[in-house]
Amino acid sequence: MKKTLLLLLFSLVFASCNKNSSSTNSTIKFWNFGSEPAQKQALKELIAAFEKQEHCTVETTELSWNDGKTKLMAAFNSGTAPDVLELGSDWVAQFSSSGVLMELPKDSTFEKFAEFARPPALWQSKVYAYPWTVDTRVMFCNNELLKKAGVTSIPKTVSELIAACEKLQAIEGIYPFGANGDDKHRLYKKILPFMWSNGGDIVSAAGKPTLNSPENVEALNAYITLSRMGIIETQRQLDVAFTQGKVGFWFSGGWLMEKIKQGNPTLDYSVALVPGMKQAGISFAGGEYVAINAKTQQAELARKFMKYITDGKTSMEYCKKVNEAGFPADKQYYNDPYFKSVKHKSTFAEQLAAARMTPVHAQWLDLEALLENAVVEALYGTKSSQGALGDAQAEAAAKIGQ
Repeated sequence: MKKTLLLLLFSLVFASCNKNSSSTNSTIKFWNFGSEPAQKQALKELIAAFEKQEHCTVETTELSWNDGKTKLMAAFNSGTAPDVLELGSDWVAQFSSSGVLMELPKDSTFEKFAEFARPPALWQSKVYAYPWTVDTRVMFCNNELLKKAGVTSIPKTVSELIAACEKLQAIEGIYPFGANGDDKHRLYKKILPFMWSNGGDIVSAAGKPTLNSPENVEALNAYITLSRMGIIETQRQLDVAFTQGKVGFWFSGGWLMEKIKQGNPTLDYSVALVPGMKQAGISFAGGEYVAINAKTQQAELARKFMKYITDGKTSMEYCKKVNEAGFPADKQYYNDPYFKSVKHKSTFAEQLAAARMTPVHAQWLDLEALLENAVVEALYGTKSSQGALGDAQAEAAAKIGQ
């Protein structure tokens, strides 16, 4: 009897050890865009907790936003894509429509995400990614310059913004407005809020291009009017100029607060909701998404990791460690006391309620390039707004269809 009991106990211990050994040898690859030191460290800590919990290894590879998408596409084409990958909100449709991402359950887990963050995760009503973090842009205002110019209230409409910039022109050596110029993958984020709040859009509900609508032409003209009273530069340079106190108004993201804190902590500035044209201001919302390779050999572990990293509690920890990460995509965390304790963060949370993501379209990146090229042509005066958007519309119709 004792011998039988010992054998039974031995077999149970062996099975348990064997299970842990098997799990320990389980490895998944996660490609992400957390290349900054704070992002790397935050991810390292969160991933370490998952590895301990699941007795596995998560191998990470950091990509850059400049060529990361190209590397991902090359990896899928060569059969070397990672098990789990991070995608920008406006990239998901291109990958999901090509069949390289695993279909995910559309259950209560998915429903917890903010409503505006769900569409990019869908393709033909099926889920192919989970939202991870979301963020938006607000209007940064130089309070000292506004006071000198006699601007007594923060503009709530584009007309009021133009009027305020006209007053700021009286101050020597500064720029009333920061206008994003030729800056790929960034410029469209600055012009779309003008178009959206004027009733315009880039594609119709049926997915057809509408770049040269009257609403879009009018919005681009307003943006050009502001640019003529300011400085046209890249986002990076305009962030620097605002930090130096040289720009009155500039639309930017949460990362700028950290740059100001490090570069000019005494700068007297405030943030406000973006102004609108014919309706309340609508800002651009961006997001990071997590998807799974349809051909992964570690499907179960990949799903566990995706659910873990996009869970509100986990992403909340990430956002606390990385301020520019924004907010968890899990909507129940938007009103977390932490965001109220961080200066200006509550304005970003308020703006998220009036923010949009880019249209879900398999050829969005083509549309994005056409839009940005048209804006650059109009900004630098080589074409009128009507002409630039009209040419972009014709090219879009040829590529995508009427």
